[in-house]
Amino acid sequence: MSAEGRPDERAVDGSGLTVAIVHGTWHPVIAGGLLAGARRAIAAAGATAVEYPVPGSFELPVVAKAALEAGADAAVALGVIIRGGTPHFDYVSSAATQGLTRVALDTGRPVGFGVLTLDDEAQGLDRAGLPGSREDKGAEAANAALLTALTLQAIRGT
Repeated sequence: MSAEGRPDERAVDGSGLTVAIVHGTWHPVIAGGLLAGARRAIAAAGATAVEYPVPGSFELPVVAKAALEAGADAAVALGVIIRGGTPHFDYVSSAATQGLTRVALDTGRPVGFGVLTLDDEAQGLDRAGLPGSREDKGAEAANAALLTALTLQAIRGT
């Protein structure tokens, strides 16, 4: 199970932070679960969420970068990529991962990675934070972005 080794969850005080949720719209049931989880985590932390839907996971990096450059303190990138019978899965997964890493490094602001790369739909349903899911990757990605934003603030003294 992918959650093995996960640290214990802790309360996050994100008061005053603005988090951009950039979310793909492919596979709407799974994507909707991820989005709901990110919304819950950001609200629970007392942060402000702004949402930017994008057509798919390939478009996540450019919109995340724009949101961070426009003043968001952190971004959460949510997407669903399910393996098919062509190499398309590998190209999109790699582009999204590398692009989001580059966005974080170029902007100096965190990007919570909530892009599910799946072999099948069942894996996504199990990770989407839906009733009966074992995991809530949308909430996990949002909490990672919030905690990293707070760590960066502490380092920078802001």
